[in-house]
Amino acid sequence: MKVWLDGQVLNAEDARIPVDDHGLLYGDGVFEGLRSYDGRVFRLAGHLERLEVSARAIGLELPGGRSALAGIVHETLEASGLEDAYIRLLVTRGSGPLGVDPTVCGPARVVCMIDRVSLYAPDVVRRGLDLVTVSVRRAPPDGLDSRVKSLNYLVSVLAKREARLRGADEALLLNGAGLVAEAAVANVFVWRRGVLRTPPVTDGALEGVTRDAIFELAGGLAISAEECSLGRIDLLGADEVFLTGTGIQIVPVRSLDGAELGSERPGPLTAKLSAAFEELVRASE
Repeated sequence: MKVWLDGQVLNAEDARIPVDDHGLLYGDGVFEGLRSYDGRVFRLAGHLERLEVSARAIGLELPGGRSALAGIVHETLEASGLEDAYIRLLVTRGSGPLGVDPTVCGPARVVCMIDRVSLYAPDVVRRGLDLVTVSVRRAPPDGLDSRVKSLNYLVSVLAKREARLRGADEALLLNGAGLVAEAAVANVFVWRRGVLRTPPVTDGALEGVTRDAIFELAGGLAISAEECSLGRIDLLGADEVFLTGTGIQIVPVRSLDGAELGSERPGPLTAKLSAAFEELVRASE
């Protein structure tokens, strides 16, 4: 792993963040997860735009703006020597005294980490994920909007922990109304009766970059796709279910709460979109 920190690229073991950084103390900061393919960062502009919106939502100014952050990403990626890599870019409120007051912190601190990532074992991806509906709920948008990618990911951490303790690969998160929000760190898609559906961001789904790419690919392949509220029963009655995310790309789901979903893994539509997505990321500049 290579890490950009305080103006220099370091090996991971040499990177140190002060203990008074409010990103560490209070989760006060924002981040993006990105991927590079063949040495090119996939949709960097879209990720930086989303990071800027998240930062604006918490009153945090991005040091140097998008152009400076893009330069940091490229510099760190080049130093890593990796062609296909996972990139974690985060901006914290910076150091400050104990207490949650963000107005006494700063300057903001930028960290960029480059490494490989494998969130699920290859055999798990081939057979499809087992999901369980967890007790943790996604916060409503009048609390902390799911579109803000803050450093506070405790809900996702607890959801993932519960799923693993129950023997599943991944968690299905519902919102306070009992509607599907997302998986612990991924968007949920359901294919049923010729229509591809995913929850709207107002139900607690992240406004994912890969999620957006799926809609674009579906349009090009003449696949009907829409946002709409979903319940557990929509997954249980689906022909295919899959998850998407920067880290996982597209991964089929084989069961929910012990009930088998569909009959093939990956299903024909999931396989078709996966192939199209692979073409897209390899062709992107």
